[in-house]
Amino acid sequence: MPSDWELIARVLVGFGLAYAIGFERELRGSPAGNRTFALIGASIAGMTAVLWREAPQAVAGAITGIGFIGAGVVLHGENQFVRGVTTAAAIFATVAMTIVAGTGHLLLATLMTGGILLSLELRNIPVLRFIDARRYQQRFRNDEDPPLPGRRSARPPGA
Repeated sequence: MPSDWELIARVLVGFGLAYAIGFERELRGSPAGNRTFALIGASIAGMTAVLWREAPQAVAGAITGIGFIGAGVVLHGENQFVRGVTTAAAIFATVAMTIVAGTGHLLLATLMTGGILLSLELRNIPVLRFIDARRYQQRFRNDEDPPLPGRRSARPPGA
């Protein structure tokens, strides 16, 4: 059984790492920012630190509950554009990371946070912009576009 100080360290690490991800989302104008992420991070890390050995289904229930928060972040605009999917995915990734922190794997949680932040900031890092798919988007045909003239569609008619 971990000591109270170790449990406190797990919660503080979960809080701090989640806050860092929320800070990035706040900078990018996301509907969920540093406070939301920090609250999620601290609560999931704390729950996991205390319950993961005795009641792992409680942690699974928390993951399900986070889905509702993620769904609330995904907004439908007037033009039927879906927004907030990246933030919802970041919330889910943050939950996974804080579960790892809550179980005591603090180095792995820190590495996960680095990966999450890298994926969120990839298109804003000058050296790594070349691997952002949006850079090459105009070179490829959208799946929803009709087939090009003179080329047969791979899909059967009416499919």
